[in-house]
This record gives sequence, structure tokens and C-alpha cells, in this order.
Amino acid sequence: MAVTVPVSECAVENCSFNDHTHCGAAGITIGGNADHAQCATFIDTGSHGGLPKVLASIGACQRTECTHNDNLMCGAPAVKVGPGADNADCLTYEHAV
Repeated sequence: MAVTVPVSECAVENCSFNDHTHCGAAGITIGGNADHAQCATFIDTGSHGGLPKVLASIGACQRTECTHNDNLMCGAPAVKVGPGADNADCLTYEHAV
């Protein structure tokens, strides 16, 4: 597993950290509830935030049932965030069998 997993794309246009599909948060947390993984860092304030020229990474993953979760860290090669059941869902989430 990599030390940090990059957020390769964010399609959530109304997130304050989104800058032309790139996440400007230093790190994001994946949260949610059963069978639903969402970006817990999503903020819709109407103003731009985050750091310039930063490719966000996954700081923590609370979805222990995801196949990519290893001790609350993401082991996927990259993560995509976009609209799903909520405004900002982890589209890389895969429920372990």
C-alpha cells in the first residue's frame, strides 16, 4: 500500500475545495454509512478554499467494509470523488464480499 492515495478527480463542482476537477484539500476523509462511502471533507460554502496546486490524498477511510481499506487507510491506486447518493461520494468504493 502507498503511504498516501491521491484523489485523482473530483467532479463535485459545488465543493469549495474543487478547482477544475482537482481537489485542493491537503487530505480528505472518506466517511458515510453502511454500503455508502462519501467524502466527509465536502464543503459547499460558495467561496473557494484549499491550497493552490495541491493534489489531495486520502487522510483516512472510515469504510472498513471497502475492499481497498487496510487499517483505516486506503489501498486503491487512486480515488475519484463525484455525485452519487450524496453530492460528494467516493466512486472508488467497493464493498468487500
